[in-house]
Amino acid sequence: MSAPDGKAALRANPNFRWLMRGGLLSMLGDQFTLIALPWLVLKLTGDPLSLGLVIALMSIPRAIFILIGGALVDRYSPMSVLMLSKYASAVLLGLLAALTFSGLATLPLVYPFAFAIGLSQAFAIPSATSMAPRALPPELLQASNSMMMGMRQLTVLAGPLLAALMIALAGGGDSVQDMRALGLAFAVDCLSFIVSAWTLSNVHPLPAPPRGEEKDVLRAVGEGIAMVWGDTALRTCFLYWGLVAFFIGGATQVALPVLAKDTLHSATAFGILLGAHGAGTLFGMAASAMGRKLTLPFGAMLLLGDAFVGLVLIPLGMIETTWQGVLLLLAMGLVGGFMQIAVFTWIQTRVPPQMLGRAMSLFMFIFMGLAPLSAAATGWILQHTTLAGLFAGSGAVLVLFAALAWLFTPMRRIQAG
Repeated sequence: MSAPDGKAALRANPNFRWLMRGGLLSMLGDQFTLIALPWLVLKLTGDPLSLGLVIALMSIPRAIFILIGGALVDRYSPMSVLMLSKYASAVLLGLLAALTFSGLATLPLVYPFAFAIGLSQAFAIPSATSMAPRALPPELLQASNSMMMGMRQLTVLAGPLLAALMIALAGGGDSVQDMRALGLAFAVDCLSFIVSAWTLSNVHPLPAPPRGEEKDVLRAVGEGIAMVWGDTALRTCFLYWGLVAFFIGGATQVALPVLAKDTLHSATAFGILLGAHGAGTLFGMAASAMGRKLTLPFGAMLLLGDAFVGLVLIPLGMIETTWQGVLLLLAMGLVGGFMQIAVFTWIQTRVPPQMLGRAMSLFMFIFMGLAPLSAAATGWILQHTTLAGLFAGSGAVLVLFAALAWLFTPMRRIQAG
């Protein structure tokens, strides 16, 4: 099927249309909470340490329980788990909206809400990433992944601006009005979950593969890990991604804001840098959506892409103007966006449907579980080296990892099919 024919078939597919509508609403709503929750904590306390604790309370259950979430997805179907997670999130956001709007929100109350929201995400993420293979035929997955992830990137760019604008217009600088504006932001996210649950109810999944004997959840998690470990290609890629996530992830999470603050001396510059990376990612996803066949094996493409990103990282810490950073991050995003689509499609087509939830949860765990460790390590390293040294070292390590994987593992020979 050619790329134009594939896009036409995708747009004509009713399941995809419902998934797209619900996904757009849910992802936009998420951006309102991502802006409102940190702002609520700072309004209540003005304490960055409290904000860090709230973020940790969201991250920890998400990282710990995402593997269990993947096992439940495979047992009960992605649609069932995703629907329940949407209802749970709607209740949580509705309660938080009411407390905030009425002025009754306090920091001790925010803590359990943050934990519960993170817990809900642990089940929502593997179920959402497993929905497309259960609702669409295999030949439409690449185009679907590209469009859905491209849409996510658009919401990441536009959502925070819409949320910040609404909060600013509704707040007006008055303390009481500011709290009501934050409550309104949580209410928007609550409504997005309710409506997206309705759109999800209109999706008609394809016939499910026969289920085996139901097992204990922890045993099911172990079987998912064993399945990945027993597949040489999956094991090689997952181990490689784990190394990259731990050693490289913190460079962009922690060092990039420091670069904007210490070198460019501007919060606006930080936003421009993030926007450049986001725009590049979007263009890369769009290129992937064209559906052209790779002339290189899947694994070789990944390693060459990572080597390129590493080379771009090396000079990032030495920039003196914003436009230099924009060019580098645009290039990084372009390659990264293209590879994201290829990776998701490869996993979805390689893993048996009855194991996909666990495989995707393990994939997400690699990044969500190791990212906080990488960020903490980056913060410690920055106390002992320069920003330029950190970026150069991170880029060099990524190039080294790609080269070692090329020379000493079978990764370069892994095919897309």
